[in-house]
Amino acid sequence: MEAPRLRDRPALIVSDSWLGNDGLMLQWTVMITSAANRGWPDDILLLERFTECGLPVASVIRVAKIATIDCASAAPLGKLPSDLFAEVTTVMRSRLD
Repeated sequence: MEAPRLRDRPALIVSDSWLGNDGLMLQWTVMITSAANRGWPDDILLLERFTECGLPVASVIRVAKIATIDCASAAPLGKLPSDLFAEVTTVMRSRLD
């Protein structure tokens, strides 16, 4: 059996960090993927503004895909403008209600 491949992927950090039981600093993230992929409900498109966010290609914030990561494995790539982050949090809050 092959070992799993690890690849760097862009993601949007949506929480403050906290200390996990194992001593790791953790954060919640949502997926950022290529805009060429098939769309999902609640996707936020970064078609014209991807370079402003530090992304190399037109992308989509896939709010439906949430992950917990070790902060040590994350490196800053860019910053989401406040209006787009507000859109992400609005979608997330609507799904949490």
